[in-house]
Amino acid sequence: MIIRKANKKQDYDPVWDIFSRVIQSGDTYVFDPSTSKESLEKYWFADYMETFVVVVDEIIAGTYIIKPNQIDLGNHIANCSYMVSPEYQRRGIGKILAGHSIQFAKDQGYKGIQFNFVVSTNTPAIELWKKVGFKITGTNPNSFRHRESGLVDTFVMYKDLQA
Repeated sequence: MIIRKANKKQDYDPVWDIFSRVIQSGDTYVFDPSTSKESLEKYWFADYMETFVVVVDEIIAGTYIIKPNQIDLGNHIANCSYMVSPEYQRRGIGKILAGHSIQFAKDQGYKGIQFNFVVSTNTPAIELWKKVGFKITGTNPNSFRHRESGLVDTFVMYKDLQA
């Protein structure tokens, strides 16, 4: 298993495959399940973000992005999003991606990582983020339209990289 920076030209289709399958459930990401393949460029390959992939046996099994959480006076805090291909979930890949992103953020000089929108019903993700040192710092009531559960809360989660 290796984690490397994504190459948009060669990795776009495999990342799209993961992205499109993950958002189909309508239970963890804000992206509409009918999001177009062309939209992936602005969501996962924009110039202001770094995109990584994890390769298992020559197959892209997961991906994450890291970018400044805000512009200018808020750009010392990173923001990340992660996706693991459904057939590779629950194999520890998310934890490996989390560890990689934390180290990358530290190496880039970020002072913390903030997740702005973690769906409260996404228990596996919340448990993982807590295990790697994130804390819930805020709750946004009824801010996500879960496909099956209706309106559910989202959390803001934060990890201090200076501690």
